[in-house]
Amino acid sequence: MSVNTMEFKDAAAILNNIRKQVTGETAIAPANTAEFVSVATTLLQAGYDPVLNAITQMVSRTIFSIRPYNRKFAGIKMDKEQWGAIVRKLAIADKDWDNDVRYDLEDGKSVDMFKVNKPNVLQTNFYGMNSFDKLITIFRDQLDNAFQGPNEFARFMAMVTQNVSDMIEQCHESIARMTIANFIGGKVAAQNGVIHLLTEYNEETGETLTAKTVYAPENFGNFMKWMYARVATLTGLMTERSQEFQINITGKEINRHTPYQDQKVYLYAPLLNGMDARVKADAFHAEFLDYADVEPVNYWQSIKSPMQINVKASYMQPDGTIATVEAATIDKIAGVIFDREALGYTTVHRWSATSPFNIVGGYWNQNYVFDERWYNDFTEKGLVLLLD
Repeated sequence: MSVNTMEFKDAAAILNNIRKQVTGETAIAPANTAEFVSVATTLLQAGYDPVLNAITQMVSRTIFSIRPYNRKFAGIKMDKEQWGAIVRKLAIADKDWDNDVRYDLEDGKSVDMFKVNKPNVLQTNFYGMNSFDKLITIFRDQLDNAFQGPNEFARFMAMVTQNVSDMIEQCHESIARMTIANFIGGKVAAQNGVIHLLTEYNEETGETLTAKTVYAPENFGNFMKWMYARVATLTGLMTERSQEFQINITGKEINRHTPYQDQKVYLYAPLLNGMDARVKADAFHAEFLDYADVEPVNYWQSIKSPMQINVKASYMQPDGTIATVEAATIDKIAGVIFDREALGYTTVHRWSATSPFNIVGGYWNQNYVFDERWYNDFTEKGLVLLLD
């Protein structure tokens, strides 16, 4: 099923799969981003015995090991006023200029000043929403027995709450990763805006570098200077009002431009670090690094395969319909550059509530609920950089 449906989806399998790849529990595996559904798992869900086994009665100091986690790719989060319901997006395609008839006027003839020339409007629509549920069970007597007093119990509860917050943050991050991965997969499948860096470099320089030999000390410096210049050129081309680097709907071709301040430049961290160390310090013109939203990406989908994605992607075709491709591995991803309106996600309907106390089981549940929406708009400008 395509993501462009009116359904509210509620499932855990795909997000569990993505979470394990993100955290390194498993190797990279196919992700069905064309039918993307994500639900955070209840990692702290526990019953009577697990609580007693996991937390012993303490007679000395207890260290609560927890720290806040901030999501990656926060720059593509949209507010719900922008993308919080069923959304339509309107754009206008350019039309040819008309001849100036003033110089063709003849005696006894007139010109029609009421000739209709309607704007050529393109409307794209975004549908769908993903539901998330995080349930935490809080025990009364068992937890009382495990701590020295109310202060220590309060610190434990703060740790549990922070853990939930961290998992929700990583859930948002996983959604962002899949939003970007689907965009990359769709661009590659459509062969639209895909840049093969090493192929271009070797053609220009006569070198025969590969994705491995490019990192050799004698090669890396020169390649990074070339790549810096190439990315600067591409981000400059993004600012031009044109139909390049985007899917154009037949008969409604839109001329778009993306100023530097509206560009997102996400580059594979080792390459971006190489730019910072070897190039930027000596560069006089660093428009895309200085003005665009530039973020290093340590890995795209799986921490074990940092330059790969494996997705079943969907994308918009020139006839306006959605195509879904078979799951495929895309390797050597050096970066992605896109207009801020090309992709994003938003969180809506976020709330939490506590259940009544269970007088038989001696516990209550704290439930955290939110809905997430994400989108790709392939009619906006975007580039995929491959190190091949």
